Amino acid sequence: MRLLFRAMGRYKRTVTISIIVKLFATISELMLPYILEHIIDKVVPRGQLGPVVFWGLLMFAAAILTRQLNVAANRRGVQNAHRVSYDIRQELFRKTANLSGSQFDAFGLPSLISRMTSDSYNVQSAAQQLQTLCVRAPMLLIGGVCVSLVMDASLAMILVAMLPVLIAVVLAVSAKGLPMYRKVQQKLDVVVRVMRENITGIRVVKALSKTEYEKRRFAQANRDMTDSDIAAGTVMAIPSPFMQLCLNGGLTLVVLFGARRVNAGVMEPGVILAFLTYFNMITMGVMGVSRIFMTLSRAGASADRIDQVLQTETDQRTLSADDAPAPAGDEFIRFEHVSFSYGEDSADAAGFAGEEREKALTDISFALKRGESLGIIGPTGCGKSTIISLLMRFYDTQDGGVFVDGKDVRTYEKDELRRRFGVCFQNDMVFQDTLRENVRFGRDIDGAAFRAAIEDAMAAEYIDALEDGPDHQAEIRGANLSGGQKQRLLVARALAARPEILVLDDSSSALDYQTDAAMRRAIGQNHADSTLIMIAQRVSSIMGMTHILVMDNGRCVGYGKHEELMESCPAYRETYQVQMGHTFS
Repeated sequence: MRLLFRAMGRYKRTVTISIIVKLFATISELMLPYILEHIIDKVVPRGQLGPVVFWGLLMFAAAILTRQLNVAANRRGVQNAHRVSYDIRQELFRKTANLSGSQFDAFGLPSLISRMTSDSYNVQSAAQQLQTLCVRAPMLLIGGVCVSLVMDASLAMILVAMLPVLIAVVLAVSAKGLPMYRKVQQKLDVVVRVMRENITGIRVVKALSKTEYEKRRFAQANRDMTDSDIAAGTVMAIPSPFMQLCLNGGLTLVVLFGARRVNAGVMEPGVILAFLTYFNMITMGVMGVSRIFMTLSRAGASADRIDQVLQTETDQRTLSADDAPAPAGDEFIRFEHVSFSYGEDSADAAGFAGEEREKALTDISFALKRGESLGIIGPTGCGKSTIISLLMRFYDTQDGGVFVDGKDVRTYEKDELRRRFGVCFQNDMVFQDTLRENVRFGRDIDGAAFRAAIEDAMAAEYIDALEDGPDHQAEIRGANLSGGQKQRLLVARALAARPEILVLDDSSSALDYQTDAAMRRAIGQNHADSTLIMIAQRVSSIMGMTHILVMDNGRCVGYGKHEELMESCPAYRETYQVQMGHTFS
């Protein structure tokens, strides 16, 4: 809960005002039965209309004041709670955006989504109740008991005797409920993951007639979460009927003993009426305290999950030039004996144990001069995209060095390094926005640069054919665009800022050979100053590159020009023969 109090601390003034207003509203509410008792026992017996009207108006004014103060306090409490949750979501989003690839993998996307949504909502509910119910319920409980003691101490002892038992039950149940709510949120992570997989892969699910299978898979995840939520809710609901039983029993005792005391002439009738009202207030106070513990138990679990992300220390620190190794050559981009494994030393800061896994890259070395090009080819899962992830420092190497412009990538500030790149990743994102804004992507790209980018990416033809042209609205994930249209749009985004390093990761797989060749020619002619790294499945896409890196199972099995590899690399030669329909002897 430190997260919640830390976030509310930014609004000390408005939170304090909200609590004070709620405090006065509760005091005003506690005065109502006391005024009623005074009217019945002191004013009415006089038989004078004036005092009855005066005290009646005073009671009415107190009721109106209570209502207005409660409205004001609740409104301010809601506003403060929304501000707190806004700040927490903003902070969580910023932290998530700055997580390294290893830390992001350790938490998992579904878990991060549920922390941003469900967990932040639970914290918001707690922030609101801390300013409203957490003031009113204890005040009704304590104030009701105190006033009852003043009015008739012996009768009030019935209530006082029950309170320790009720409080002990609430505390015991809350201690049990906190870990159960943590489990509920973990189950929710699974629900989000399954739902996200089905939404993003809905076409595949339908195409393979697996709709019923996926319904069952989601139902299982949903059932697991629901069962956990029911179990937690059942435990947290235990105090409510127990309190009702105790308090109703106490109320019965109050009526019995109160009636005997009235008959004996030692208590006024108005006192027992006020006592019943205060007893009802005390009941509401105790039930409110129970609700508070339930909300805080759920919010505590959620706050801990959010704080786990926020308190994660970055595992990628910027090194000074003195602490970083120097490259062995002066090429613009160098990989020197790089080895890397996903999951190795990756998740300690996130609270997850790293696992020893098979290496994704083993002893990879190559060098590019400024303006040269590198084609990377190999079977699926051989480590091609991992090379790009290390080059852009999404992950840090475990062995070896990665250098850009003569400096270890770890000596760059991340934004400074990544501003050098224009990238089109495999399965990249088309946002729900205009085609123009998808290319500009929040950057200062003028009309001429936009036009040049879509022409070089061979996207101008289909964009110009649209009725609203570049202002055409793309749907979520580019659902209203074909695969080839999306790829050309994404390549245009990579080209638009004329980057120093252009990375195209399998960005032409949906293009026909003619369009692919035309796009490569345009890039070669108009972006000759950019150092190009292209990952491809087609030999035809990379055979004209300055260098070609052939990968297999995380290792380099061939490096050189096309002609050299045809002589020296069986894997490359076989791929060429299969794809191009040629034999080579």
